[in-house]
Amino acid sequence: DKQNVLQTRTYDVTVTYDFYYCVPRMWLMGYSEDGVPLNDSEMKQDIMMEYRNQTVTIDPHPCTGVRNISVHPCRHSLLLKKMIENFEESGKKLDIEMSILIFLKFLHSVVPTIQYDFTMDINF
Repeated sequence: DKQNVLQTRTYDVTVTYDFYYCVPRMWLMGYSEDGVPLNDSEMKQDIMMEYRNQTVTIDPHPCTGVRNISVHPCRHSLLLKKMIENFEESGKKLDIEMSILIFLKFLHSVVPTIQYDFTMDINF
């Protein structure tokens, strides 16, 4: 009975470097359960309402030209700096390679339906 089956979507997550803002920029391309790319309105359904028309845009990916969800990078450096400061104020040392994991934690607050496969945990 198909009504008891939970329909899921999957997303490809890619990271590019934004030379204008000098920060990583996250791109998400969504697919239906059948592997069909999601259209703009379907991808927007997975984004928290307060971010839909402010922080998140749907733009052509710089490498593929395909429209993807993008978390606009204009405030990434301020956000990452604040998150790192909070981490270090708690007396913990943050290795630089861990900053991308912190950024993924932020991305999870924008698109909470995405579940990441973390091989390590970050405790704030």
